[in-house]
Amino acid sequence: MYKGLAVIFSLYFAGELVAGLELLPVPGNVLGMVFLLSALVSGVVKLEDVEDEAEYFIEHMGIMFIPPGVGVMVYFGLLRDEIIHIIVALVLSFIITVGVTGKVVEVLR
Repeated sequence: MYKGLAVIFSLYFAGELVAGLELLPVPGNVLGMVFLLSALVSGVVKLEDVEDEAEYFIEHMGIMFIPPGVGVMVYFGLLRDEIIHIIVALVLSFIITVGVTGKVVEVLR
């Protein structure tokens, strides 16, 4: 168990370090996942070493959304003031995503 946690958290920490250097406009946690994927694909890390810990995190993922939800409520006044802009951005990004995905599927078929 400790080996899997050590691998996951060290790659997460490496991602945060790289993001802290501001070389890439990508969040550290995303870079950590990319590092983990690269380590798994290249064979540096075996799936068996991190599988149980990853399943545990997935099973308890709902708990991880509580702090961001509370953070959103802290800025409720700002969200209320900008709700029209937020809705327009969400609708436009949805339409663009569906359109681009459709075109990519057409090209790939």
